[in-house]
Amino acid sequence: MSEPRTGGFTTRLLTGVAWAAVLLALCLCGSGDTDEPTVKARRTGGTTAKSHPPAHGLPPAHEPLPGAGPQGLAIKAMGLKAPIEGHGLDAQGGVEAPPYERANAVSWYQDGPEPGSPGVAVLVGHVDTTQAPAVFFELSNIKAGQKVNVSRADGSTAEFTVEEVALVPNDHWDDDKVYGPHDQNDPDRAELRLITCGGDYDKAAHTYKANVVVYAYLTGSEERMRAPLA
Repeated sequence: MSEPRTGGFTTRLLTGVAWAAVLLALCLCGSGDTDEPTVKARRTGGTTAKSHPPAHGLPPAHEPLPGAGPQGLAIKAMGLKAPIEGHGLDAQGGVEAPPYERANAVSWYQDGPEPGSPGVAVLVGHVDTTQAPAVFFELSNIKAGQKVNVSRADGSTAEFTVEEVALVPNDHWDDDKVYGPHDQNDPDRAELRLITCGGDYDKAAHTYKANVVVYAYLTGSEERMRAPLA
């Protein structure tokens, strides 16, 4: 995709039902079976939405970048480097997450904005499987002010700064808050959402009771160094 899209409620590409489907699929962690995962996310629990306090002195937003598909995700604070796969919708109407055999990959909703372009780009990943931690196992520990880098197909790297981390219970889900622009005064700001399962694990339902949602926005970019002309 090369044409930038704007974010916000009126231009969301998925309905609440579809997003609920992707989150349900994402949170049924267990390599396709219904056994309880042997490794769970660190508890950030509770039954109401909780957030780390916003950090003061965050950098100003960077002007959105031209459209370019994402290739890799790097979060230095987590020691995370992961490939990004473009996915569309599955048969249930949700974003197709990476299969459990590639649980250390991240899925980007490729019919939405590219990371760095105007609007809210969405990345989802598993927190664990029945065998081991997955790509977003430590996501609940990230803090406001830390950096998230996305390498892109045009050779550039989009640098995002985390501004909020929320634990959103499934029964308090709000599409507008999660997928709409975080800065209502700048709906075309380039933003990023990182989402995975979180909170307590419901053994009866074989799913987590909440989702970790990381809100970040574009604060810088780095262009690929070009080889000098001979």
